[in-house]
Amino acid sequence: MRVVVAFDSFKGSLSAREANEAFARGFRDVCADADIVTVPISDGGEGLSECVGGLRVTTSTFDPLRRPIEAQYTINGDMAVIALASASGLTLLAEAERDPLVADTFGTGVMVVDAVQRGCRRILLGLGGSATNDCATGLLRALGYRFLDGDGEELTTTIDILEHAEHIIGDATMLAGVDVAVAVDVDNPLCGVRGAAEVYARQKGATDGDVARLDRAMRHFAATVARHVGEDYSVGRGMGAAGGAAFGLRALLDITPMSGIDLVLDLVGFDALVEDADLVVTGEGRVDMQTVMGKAPSGVLRSARRHDVRCVAVGGSVAWCEELEHAGFAAIYAATPDGMPLTEALQRDTAYRNLQNVGRRVAENHSRR
Repeated sequence: MRVVVAFDSFKGSLSAREANEAFARGFRDVCADADIVTVPISDGGEGLSECVGGLRVTTSTFDPLRRPIEAQYTINGDMAVIALASASGLTLLAEAERDPLVADTFGTGVMVVDAVQRGCRRILLGLGGSATNDCATGLLRALGYRFLDGDGEELTTTIDILEHAEHIIGDATMLAGVDVAVAVDVDNPLCGVRGAAEVYARQKGATDGDVARLDRAMRHFAATVARHVGEDYSVGRGMGAAGGAAFGLRALLDITPMSGIDLVLDLVGFDALVEDADLVVTGEGRVDMQTVMGKAPSGVLRSARRHDVRCVAVGGSVAWCEELEHAGFAAIYAATPDGMPLTEALQRDTAYRNLQNVGRRVAENHSRR
């Protein structure tokens, strides 16, 4: 039996490679002779560099609250692979520190500048896992952009820029001769009921009042940007990715975002791996409605269905919804046993063991079909 295992990272506990390894070990406990191919994947989040490979470099930058940190990215030939989550990610903040009215992507912009200064002529920027809702204004400020209010005063904090920016000064001179690709992990528009604030800001620390305020502020910022560039990009597919970072990069740097998981699967030649498989297994830390909005498992599922191969999904936890019921997975498993506290489930050894156990269950249920 040939099985392709393609897991994204389980945030806070296991890397994509570790998750694949744990599941494969459990599967082999039941099917010792199975031919298992493991493929670490990412939809643009913190595991992106791991999927692409290359030389890891470390640079001094800033976290989402502008505190100095050291962050890493990968250089492969003349291409830098940078995950926004490395400097601007949710996992860098304690739960009590999360505040999308303040957090910004400036640290990611510093990493982009560092890559250019090292001579990289191509940059792959993954937007998953952000702690921010700043429409990439922090990143753009690191590249030299300035955002001014109606009186010509410079604005420097996220919510002030989004609510009060009337003028934009700057250009993409810093990136002259550099080819930048942006990988997104969701297909949400910038604003509205499926927008960046309404769908994602609460997990980044926003209250219900903050969500409404952010949505109004982003509408104002989008209108300012539209006047500046002569076109409104805010309603486009995926513009809400990473707190609207996709929108800011599309509108002001003319970079068209691409599906992160489709880009990664293409880089690793995933279709060829799936072609002769009997079973495909994919997963991420939480399987829920967002999974079918462009997250990694949805891309794996599309590939499997193109080749008429059964595809099973595994989540550290699963939040059942109608979208999942009709997504097309042959089965969906939760790795965390009922009643296990989240703090325990997130511990590396526990998460590893839980995925091994799921590997055994999937082998028992699907190996003879």
